[in-house]
Order: sequence, then C-alpha cells, then structure tokens
Amino acid sequence: MTYTALTRMVFGHVDARVVYAAVRLGVADALAAGPMPVEKLAETLDCDPDGLARLMRALVVLGLAEEPEAGQVALTGLGRPLCADHPESLRSAVLLTGHPATWRAWGALTDAVRAGGSAFRHAHGRPLFDHLPGDPDLAAAFHTAMGDGTGQVTEAVVRAYDFGAARTVVDLGGGDGTLLAAVLGAAPDARGVLLDREDGAARAAETLRRAVPPGRWSVRAGDFFTAVPAGDLLLLKGVLHDFGDRRCVDLLRTCRRAIAPDGRLLVLESVLPPRSAPDAAAVVLSDIAMLAWTGGRERTVAGFRDLLAAADFTLSGVSPPLAGTPTRILIATPS
Repeated sequence: MTYTALTRMVFGHVDARVVYAAVRLGVADALAAGPMPVEKLAETLDCDPDGLARLMRALVVLGLAEEPEAGQVALTGLGRPLCADHPESLRSAVLLTGHPATWRAWGALTDAVRAGGSAFRHAHGRPLFDHLPGDPDLAAAFHTAMGDGTGQVTEAVVRAYDFGAARTVVDLGGGDGTLLAAVLGAAPDARGVLLDREDGAARAAETLRRAVPPGRWSVRAGDFFTAVPAGDLLLLKGVLHDFGDRRCVDLLRTCRRAIAPDGRLLVLESVLPPRSAPDAAAVVLSDIAMLAWTGGRERTVAGFRDLLAAADFTLSGVSPPLAGTPTRILIATPS
C-alpha cells in the first residue's frame, strides 16, 4: 500500500499532463452533451484516432471519463468541471497550471528551494509579473484563471461581510473586476475604484459595465506599491500571497496612507493552519505553488497579524473559510 501510494505521487505529473491535454484539446466540452463514439470525437477534435483513444483510456482510469458501451466515451461527474460552462469550472486553472511556461517553472523548484526566490524566475530569468506582458498566451491563461477563481467565492464574500456602509471601495489588484462588481452590488450607495497593472485590468471595464451603472466606478492602471487611491474600504484579494514579507509590508504601508481613519482593509487569502496536517493539503500545496510561481507564500493568522502590525494596522477579525475553500476574510483597521 505504501509503495502504491508513493508510486502515484512519483508519477502524478502524468495525471496532470493527461488532464491538461484533454482540456487543451476540448475533450470535456465536446462530450458535454452526452456520450460519443471515440472515432466521432477524434473527427470533431481533429485528432489522431489512436492517440485520442489512448488519452481517453487514461481519462477513464483517472475517473474523469467512462465507457458506457464499447467504443463510446462519456464524461463522469468528476470530469464535468473541466467544461468551460460548468459553474465550478476548473478549465482555466488547468490551462494555467499546465501551461508550458508554468510547467517549466515547476522544473526549477529545486533551485528555488536551494537558492531562494521563485522557481519561475530561475527558469525564465525574470519574475512572473514581469514576464506576463511579453507572453500573451500565458497572460490570458493567468488572468482568466484569476477571474474564474474569484468568481467562485464572490457570493460567499458578500454573504460573509456587510458592505452596506462602504462609501468608496478600492480593489487593489482587482483584475477583471469580478470582485468589485459583486461588492458594489452589495453596497448600492458606494462607488468603486479598481487599480491593477495595465495587463491585469484590461477586461475590468467590460465586467463592471455589465454589472454596475456608469458613474459608480473607475478603472486605473498603476503600481499599488507606489500609490493607492483613497477610500474607506480597501480590498486585497489573492495579492499578499504573491510577495515576500518585506514587499507585503511596503504595500500595506501604501494602503495605510490611503485609507480613511474609520476605514477597513479586507485581506482575502488562504490561511495556513499553525501546524501541517493532511486536511490542510489545499493551502499547503498552494504555498508551494507560490514558491514556484511568484516567490510569495501562504501565511498563518499570526503571520498576517505581524504583517499588518508592521504597517500600522490591527487585525480585528477573521471569517470562517469561504465556500469550502481555504480563503478567509481578514479584517484590519488603522491602528
């Protein structure tokens, strides 16, 4: 049993590549309507019939597909989140984690552990966020995955926190505007400002235009380490884990200068437990992903408290995990 479990870990990369190939080829979306003969699926996807048959056999072994009759294949319940239109779709996450540039970074994980810094920088010679503008395919995968991931927790966010008293909401690193649109929907008297790098915020106006009346929001391109728009409610979702402690304190100090005296800073991040345990796999593996991708890290509640205190904030509350994820809302107030 131990040998079998260890063998699955050693060859786990094969599972990941099988899933990535299936998503890139569009297998799940092609099967969304129901079972299909393998030959017909190969014709639909313009694939070599033998190669696709072997890929489908692997998907059956992984439990993502099944063979209802000889020569036919269908999706299982486990495989349906690989479809683009599934409400909890993992398609964009698969395309990001399996992207050749990301995969190459994982190959340099040993270098990151030995020498520090991100594996991505060791592999590509520059940090992820400096690389994205010059790699449109990776940038599209990254920003789509970030938006989809945010979309899956926004409903839980607006249920967990009362945004009704907000006057000016500033979403830092807000990407495609998914979170800010939801927050403004829950705070009808507030106006919002989204700040992100130009490539990160490229789709924000479209998202906000669809969801929020004009005049209640604006989108700005800029560097949140340099300056942050003033507001009484500042949002940082999935930002701090991208950076080491020193850079996080720099960012939080910029936030401290911009926040109203009676304001609130909401930090939405996965939270590490004080001690590792098997049920903490999601956040622990996310921590390793940060080491590979950005050089950042996941943190415990105590770790966040220390960062906030160094920037003259007080951690005043922590929500339960949101929507079955390790993400929590950490509420901070100016000290």
